[in-house]
Amino acid sequence: MDLFYDVYETSLKKTGEELCGDKVKILKEAGKTLIVLSDGLGSGVKANILATLTTEILMTMLHNEIPLEETLRTILGTLPTCQVRNLAYATFTVVTIDERNMTFRVMNVDNPPFFHIRNNRLLKHEAQTTAILGKQVTAYEGPIEKGDFLGIMSDGVLYAGLGETLNYGWGWENIGAFLENVFQKPIGCASDAVRPVMTQTERLYGGKVGDDATFVGTLARESSVLNIFTGPPVDKKSQDFYIRQFLDETGRKVICGGTTANLVARALGRTVETRNTETSREVPPPGSLEGIDLVTEGIITLSRTLELIKKDAPRPEHDGKGMNAAVLLAAEMMQADHIRFLVGQSVNPYYQNPLLPKNVSIRTNLVGMIAAELRQYRKSVEVNLC
Repeated sequence: MDLFYDVYETSLKKTGEELCGDKVKILKEAGKTLIVLSDGLGSGVKANILATLTTEILMTMLHNEIPLEETLRTILGTLPTCQVRNLAYATFTVVTIDERNMTFRVMNVDNPPFFHIRNNRLLKHEAQTTAILGKQVTAYEGPIEKGDFLGIMSDGVLYAGLGETLNYGWGWENIGAFLENVFQKPIGCASDAVRPVMTQTERLYGGKVGDDATFVGTLARESSVLNIFTGPPVDKKSQDFYIRQFLDETGRKVICGGTTANLVARALGRTVETRNTETSREVPPPGSLEGIDLVTEGIITLSRTLELIKKDAPRPEHDGKGMNAAVLLAAEMMQADHIRFLVGQSVNPYYQNPLLPKNVSIRTNLVGMIAAELRQYRKSVEVNLC
């Protein structure tokens, strides 16, 4: 079973400040999810710069596979210390998830402890504490399972309500109990757990946030896969092979292109029907083919879909009411975690750009641009040419 590690973060900036002094950076690579949260000392512009510097250095080193301990040693040796309070100018938490082995590790320097929810209950992990350059670093590690939730935060969440609605702030135990209560209802994505925590944080501050507050949640859930077949394979002898490969994939299936749709329909012994319920001057109407979730025209629809995901990343439901083919296709993409493109290299001369070499199609370029946009939304994207 493939798991997807859904990450969602949100922040509240201190009342009266233009910038938040917390910074989050998230990176998804093959088989790995990396999360860095840094809390800059103080608030406002100075704190934001320090937190940004910290997250950038940490993530760059982790991305280049420099060992975590060496990375921490570098960042602790780089960050200046406040001479008045003898505190580092930025605190931070690093989460690394090994997706292949389904394990996680949390390294924490002066931020509040993390949360681990499993089966609606808060788990408590024994911390391993080491000293690096005189700074205490706490580490937690263990297996991660389907349905598990990991949460990390800045101390603006921990001390929400301090001196206002609560004498000692919200507190780790109380936040843990709050999360347990949130998980009594079905949780479909990480935001379902993160948003209630931040709503309660703001409420405890009485609407006047006393410190930058950030909460980041990761939910391990079953991956939602989308397969998109667009364009006929360049080698006609291999068409049957690629059609079968597409049909045998798990997940939802979309075909973009009339010729491609007819090839698949012929292999299935069926016909493509045109749906005339959606009208649009921008894109041709979608079609329907039994066994395929969505059938659209090719180049025009892909072009319009690229514009949509650049503009506002729509997330409509699959009811098809008032939606043209591009909106439906954009919705399929935005609701998926992992998108596989199978792009045929047979060039349609009608759409071919005369400025491009004959072996480079507009379709291939469009898919490349769509893939780049989708990766900005932390989606896993494969592009396979045929």
